[in-house]
Amino acid sequence: MANQIQWTNAISTRLSLEAAIAEVVERVKQSLSAEPNLGIVTISSAYASEYPRLVPLLREQLPVSTLIGCGGGGIIGMDAQNQAQEVEGNPALSLSAAHLPGVEVDAFHISSEALPDLDSSTDAWAELVGVSPEKEPQFILLADPFFSQINDLLEGLDFTYPGAVKVGGLASAMTMGVQSGLFYHSSKRPGESLYREGAVGIALSGNIALETIVAQGCRPIGPQYQVTEGERNIILEVAEIQGEEMATAEGKSLPPLEALRNFIPTLSEADQELAQHSLFIGMVRDEFKLQLGQGDFLIRNLMGVDPRLGAIAIGDRVRPGQRIQFHLRDAQTSAEDLEMLLGNYQQEKDNAPPAAGALLFSCMGRGKELYQQPNFDSQLFRRYLDNIQLGGFFCNGEIGPVGDRTFVHGYTSAFGIFRQP
Repeated sequence: MANQIQWTNAISTRLSLEAAIAEVVERVKQSLSAEPNLGIVTISSAYASEYPRLVPLLREQLPVSTLIGCGGGGIIGMDAQNQAQEVEGNPALSLSAAHLPGVEVDAFHISSEALPDLDSSTDAWAELVGVSPEKEPQFILLADPFFSQINDLLEGLDFTYPGAVKVGGLASAMTMGVQSGLFYHSSKRPGESLYREGAVGIALSGNIALETIVAQGCRPIGPQYQVTEGERNIILEVAEIQGEEMATAEGKSLPPLEALRNFIPTLSEADQELAQHSLFIGMVRDEFKLQLGQGDFLIRNLMGVDPRLGAIAIGDRVRPGQRIQFHLRDAQTSAEDLEMLLGNYQQEKDNAPPAAGALLFSCMGRGKELYQQPNFDSQLFRRYLDNIQLGGFFCNGEIGPVGDRTFVHGYTSAFGIFRQP
């Protein structure tokens, strides 16, 4: 047992910060037979005025050598009956703690000012993180929602640590105007216990595997198109793809708004109504893959339209030649998408060593607002992986891979699943 990863989680809904910390620490200590060397804490923004006290109070009772965390508008964890619980709109504190033998744990804080240029060498990025790429680390990342360079950070980490899994989320709050918090402690790399900007993270190297499930919760509708003209994040012209041949011939392009209007009447009444408020763009990430499924798209928001030009602005950069498809999102689609991904994961890992623990980074737009019932994603996860301790929070953006690159998502549930190789 001493050489096995041990992972546990406890959530408390006590109104007093001291009482909440005491409850989760007591349950964590009861669950682990060895001292934890990693802690991940998520705390409701209802405690925002007490954020400066969190790390000192927590470490008084659980002097873990490495700790990161953040504030959230909703908190996810295991209750006293060992049931997954998503607490939305009420005070809650969740603590995941792990004993990781044979695993090197390195924590870091990254500010905007410290971020290297994207054309910097891998050495500059590795020095920032404090971990050599040769160690093949896996990453958990938590960021300030106003950290404008989060995409640059992810791109730099993908460049420096290709193949490494990066999963996490952007801090959130229950109400507007509440200042976010990022929590940090490292005995190796001392820093502030509370940061208000940038990103905190941990790199895990050695005897551990980190696997992800990224459920974007959308389904494709209508034909696939190729962008024939685009500028920055604006799609100006598209051409419909016929079978496996990309239609790029002159005269076949049309504005994307016109393309949308052409096929919307062919949808069911329910989908036509859904398209009025839950329409997204899916961007194909693998240029060489012809047969596409739901997991082959990176889902992006529709930011606006120009009726005069028929152009559409989306929440990402576009380029000519890129393949796209319109998508819809609703509770049923989100549930079916997650269930499909969980079922596939369960089958793939049927003969693998059992997972030790997991983290869930879920969008603030999911939860009760989407499903009209509590605890949906976390309990569905536990239905497929019933012995795994789960912690996490509701995010202002979810970090996870699609293909071989890492992105910030919206309306997504991103799971990080930890096991011994």
